[in-house]
Amino acid sequence: MKILVTGGLGFIGSHTVVELQNEGFEVVIIDDLSNSSIDVIDGITAITGIKPHFEQLDLKIRSKVEDFFKAHNDIAGIIHFAASKAVGESVQKPLMYYENNINTLVYVLKEIGKLQHQNFIFSSSCTVYGQADELPITENAPVKPAESPYGNTKQIGEEIIKDTCRVNSELNSIALRYFNPIGAHPSAQIGELPKGVPQNLVPFITQTAIGLREQLSVFGGDYPTQDGTGIRDYIHVVDLAKAHVVALQRLLQRKNESNFQVFNLGTGKGSSVLEAIQSFEKVSGRKLNYKIVDRREGDVVAAYADTNKANDVLGWRTELTLDDAMASAWKWEQKIRNV
Repeated sequence: MKILVTGGLGFIGSHTVVELQNEGFEVVIIDDLSNSSIDVIDGITAITGIKPHFEQLDLKIRSKVEDFFKAHNDIAGIIHFAASKAVGESVQKPLMYYENNINTLVYVLKEIGKLQHQNFIFSSSCTVYGQADELPITENAPVKPAESPYGNTKQIGEEIIKDTCRVNSELNSIALRYFNPIGAHPSAQIGELPKGVPQNLVPFITQTAIGLREQLSVFGGDYPTQDGTGIRDYIHVVDLAKAHVVALQRLLQRKNESNFQVFNLGTGKGSSVLEAIQSFEKVSGRKLNYKIVDRREGDVVAAYADTNKANDVLGWRTELTLDDAMASAWKWEQKIRNV
C-alpha cells in the first residue's frame, strides 16, 4: 500500500518512514526542506535498504498540492507531519504559523476527499491541553485556550479534521497528541537536525555538550515542581514512530470506533528539565554548562500523559527509556559533528 508522509524528512517524519518501510509499506514523502535536509533520504535508505519516493513540494501552494494528488491517486493513507513546530518561534511569528500549519492542512484534506481510500493521521500535540487541571493528562481533559500560536494551530487543526469527518463519512482520521519526542534512531543514521539555534531542549543539550553552544539556558527555576524546573513527558522518537504505524493499520483494517479519534502518545512519566540534564550527563559522561534563566512565554508548568487509551485500544506502549533517548541523541550529535 502506498502511504504519503508529509514532512517526511523531518525529525518524527523520517523515523516514521523507517518504521513504515520496515512493515512493507511503499512510502511517498513530501517535504519543502524548510526545516530538514535532503541527506535524510540517505539515512532512511541506509537503515531500511529502500529509497523512498521523494517530492520537494510546498504544501502552501494549492495548485502544486492538486497536481501531486492527480499523479498519486492510489494513496491508501496519509500521515500529516508538515508544520512549523516551535512554541517560542510561534509567539514571535504567529501569521507564519497559521499559514504554514492551517492552510496546508486544509489543502491536503480537500484532496484526500477525492481519493478512494481516505485514511488520515494528524500530528497533534499535548499543547492542546494547555496547563491541565489534573495530571496525568487523559484524552478527556478539556482543551484549553492555547498558550501559544503553535498550540492554537494544533487545536484548530483537530477541529478542522473533526468538522470534515462529520460531513464526510468516508474520511477516517486519528489525531495523535504527542508529548515531548526526543532521541534518535539507534543506528545514528537519522535524528533531530534543527536549522539554526535549536528550539527544543535535547538538541540544545547535545550541542552544548559538543561545544557548539557555550551554555544551555534552563527556562524557569521557580516553577511549583520538585526542583523548580518544568516537567515534561519525554518519549523516544522510535517509540513514537511505531505508534503511527499501529494507528495507520487500525484505520486500514477499519477497526476505528468512530471516524475521528484522539490518542495521547507519551511514556506516562514526567521528568523535570534538570532530571533530563542529569540523564544526559550520566549516559554521556559529560558535565553540562547550564544556567537557570527567566521563564519562557508560552510554556506550561507540567505535562505528562495518561497512556491507558493508547495502550489498551491501539495495543501500543513505549519500550525505550529517557536514558536510551539521551544516549541515542548523543550518538547522533557526535556522528553529525564527526567527533
